[in-house]
Amino acid sequence: MSAPAATAAPTTGATTTYREAMREAIREAMRADERVFLMGEDVGSYGGSFAVSLGLLEEFGPDRIRDTPLSESGFVGAGIGAALNGMRPIVEVMTVNFSLLALDQILNNAASLLHMSGGQFNVPLVIRMTTGAGRQLAAQHSHSLEGWYASIPGLRVLAPATVADARGMLAPALADPDPVLIFEHGSLYNSSGPLPDGPVELERAAVRRAGDAVTIVAYGGCVPKALAAADLLAAEGRSAEVVDLRSLRPLDDATLMASVRRTHRAVVVDEGWRTGSLAAEISARITEQAFFALDAPVERVCTAEVPLPYPRHLEEAALPQPDTIAAAARRTWE
Repeated sequence: MSAPAATAAPTTGATTTYREAMREAIREAMRADERVFLMGEDVGSYGGSFAVSLGLLEEFGPDRIRDTPLSESGFVGAGIGAALNGMRPIVEVMTVNFSLLALDQILNNAASLLHMSGGQFNVPLVIRMTTGAGRQLAAQHSHSLEGWYASIPGLRVLAPATVADARGMLAPALADPDPVLIFEHGSLYNSSGPLPDGPVELERAAVRRAGDAVTIVAYGGCVPKALAAADLLAAEGRSAEVVDLRSLRPLDDATLMASVRRTHRAVVVDEGWRTGSLAAEISARITEQAFFALDAPVERVCTAEVPLPYPRHLEEAALPQPDTIAAAARRTWE
C-alpha cells in the first residue's frame, strides 16, 4: 500500500476534516513546545495508519516524529518514561484492540504511578488511538473498548466527536499533568466542519441539539447517529435533545442530569457491548441522581454482544443505528 499524498495545513475558519484538524492540533502543539513529540507505528514516512500525521516528519524531523517497532507495550512504556523525565509525548496506538497489548503499561504504570509514589511522580502522557467499527475491518480492528479505560482511576478519557473537538482537545490534554487517552472514532476522520481556533473545555458535555421530549446521550462516532435519530423523531413531531459526552472520565453529571430533568426520558447510545458498558454506568447514574424526574425506564442502545463481524450487513446489524436509537426513544413514550 502506498502512502497517501500530503496536504497543506488548513487555515482557521476553513472547512476541513476531522483528520486534518487532529493533524493541525499536533502541529501547533509541537511548534509551541519543543518537549512535545509523536511516536507510534508508521507515524513517520507513511503518515500514520489513518494519515493523521501526514507531512509532520518532513516538518519536524525524525527526532520528534518517531516510528516505532510493532511493540505496543514497549513504545507506550517508552512514552511513560519520557513523560516522567519532563517530555510531553503523544503516543499513537493504531486501534483500541492493539492497546490491550499495552494495558499493563497504561493501567499499572501510567494510571498508577502518581498514587503509588505518594504524589511525587506525575505522568503527563497523551495516548491517541482509533476506536469503533463501521468500516468492515472485522473484530480485531473494530471494537469499542473506551468504556473499559473510562473505569480506570488515574486516567482522563476523551472522545472528540466534532472537528472542533478534534482540533481543540489536544492542547489541554498535553497541559494535564496526568495521563490522557483520546479515542478517535475511525468513521469520523472524513467528517468535515470549520476549523476553530484555540483549545476547548474538557470538563463539560455538549448539548448538540436542544429538545424537550427525550434525552439521547452519545459520544464519539455515535453522535452523528444520535443526531440522525433526532431527525427521524422530529419528522414525527417529537423533539429529542442530543447530549455529546465528550469526556468519558470524568463524566459531566451536571449536564446529563439537567437534560434528563428537562425531558424526563433518556436513551443512552454506546458502541461498546451492553454488559458492563459505559451505558450501564450512565444509566445507573441517571437512576441514582434523577430517578424522580423520569417518566420511563432508561433505554440503552449498544452493540450486539458478538465480536464485530466483517460482512457489511452483519456489521451494520450489530451496531447502534439511527433507526434503533429512534425506536428506543419511542419505547420511552409507550
